[in-house]
Amino acid sequence: MARLYPFRALRYDPARVNMEDVVTQPYDKITPAMQQRYYEASPYNLIRVILGKHEPGDTDAQDFLPPGEQAHNVYTRAAETLREWRRNHVLAEESEPAVYGYSQTYEVPGTNEIRERRGFIALGHLYDYADKVVYRHEQTFPKHKSDRLALFKATRAYCEQIYMLYSDPAFTAEKLIFGANGPGKNFSGMIGPDTAPADLAITDEYNVVHRLWKITDPNIINLLLTAMADKKLIIADGHHRYETSVAYAKERSAQLKLPFKQPIPGDEDGSPSVIADGDTRSTLPTPAFPEAAMMMTFVNMDAPGITILPTHRVVHGLPNFSSPDFVTKASAFFNVKELATPDLADLNATPGTAFLAATGDGNYLLTPKPDIIAAALKGISPRQAQLDVVQLHSIILDKLLGLDQETITRLGNVRYIREASEATALVASGEADIAFLIKPITLDQLRDISLSGDVMPQKSTDFYPKLLSGLAIYALD
Repeated sequence: MARLYPFRALRYDPARVNMEDVVTQPYDKITPAMQQRYYEASPYNLIRVILGKHEPGDTDAQDFLPPGEQAHNVYTRAAETLREWRRNHVLAEESEPAVYGYSQTYEVPGTNEIRERRGFIALGHLYDYADKVVYRHEQTFPKHKSDRLALFKATRAYCEQIYMLYSDPAFTAEKLIFGANGPGKNFSGMIGPDTAPADLAITDEYNVVHRLWKITDPNIINLLLTAMADKKLIIADGHHRYETSVAYAKERSAQLKLPFKQPIPGDEDGSPSVIADGDTRSTLPTPAFPEAAMMMTFVNMDAPGITILPTHRVVHGLPNFSSPDFVTKASAFFNVKELATPDLADLNATPGTAFLAATGDGNYLLTPKPDIIAAALKGISPRQAQLDVVQLHSIILDKLLGLDQETITRLGNVRYIREASEATALVASGEADIAFLIKPITLDQLRDISLSGDVMPQKSTDFYPKLLSGLAIYALD
């Protein structure tokens, strides 16, 4: 059972800030240059909370400090910044629980196609993967999870959303939220162009237009939550934050002596706890304890507007790398065709699994030799073995270049890059040994892999556009 909850969000006061100056891309997509730009945009930019700058003399989050001494690091500064903004009413808590309709209008990179992705923001209950309510699709890095856990504990707030996918061919949530007479006004009609004006509209640095509608009608909220109760949820973006939030919820449940797993104490039938919302006709659910839920954006896989981009791999720091030697090794598993340039058009015109390898000595299109690949991947499920990214990691990176998952995590000699031109430029400049350009995972492949319990390599997908951080904040206190 997927439990969702409305919440009283912390929101920036538009009278105090220019909203476009304070929101950010997700923390793991922020480069040092972006971080600096966000710092300069506004003293209230969320970067100071989600990805602050390190300073000389900072203590480590795990350091043991003598009595009387206090830690000073990015996490303590983030917590103090958040407290200060709340004290000064730069951030203010909403007066009543709400869910938020959320749309993103954007141009698909590399095309002239305009799409709109629609969903809604609410709290989602945290589950172990074994509960088969929430499903992952890719692996995670331990270092990233320890960083986010330190931040969550210090700030006691979730400033960024997990991007969740679900399936509903009936478009129930869209009808409830984006009714013909506007969000939350008329849930009998399909979504249409006459949706009411948004409560908030922001254009980000990628020219993506983000719109938000606040829904507070308890009857509509309860209908929405009921409609979502039987849904299976797939993490699109936010695996590290989700797994960290689950760990934090388990830790807090032990401290509070409340069981992490359902049913919620005091509800023998397993139904959620409820709070009155000042309306005797209706009640709204709330988590048993604040850490039991996390802020999420829910998007219907059956609705239009979802875009998945490829994440290319750039390998550097290989001792004595030789392009001819790589081609010889690769020929045992793949058909190798030399290309004049590393052109994505050649890759995209090739049916089925294929990669484009760019080196300083030449560019090569690789297509699998099916029987040999199948034998090499016999320990991997057929669903996974057919995926470009799995063949790339399991055969090319691991078997041919000696970079298994442990080595990649330890040495950090694989970079994950969205733009093909950036990946090949690193090779051309000599900063990298070889770049692998790949095709994107399809939505059907992701659904099949996730719901079957399989897990793809890290950074297998790049959902575009990203959810903005700072539209709403879930404060645990």
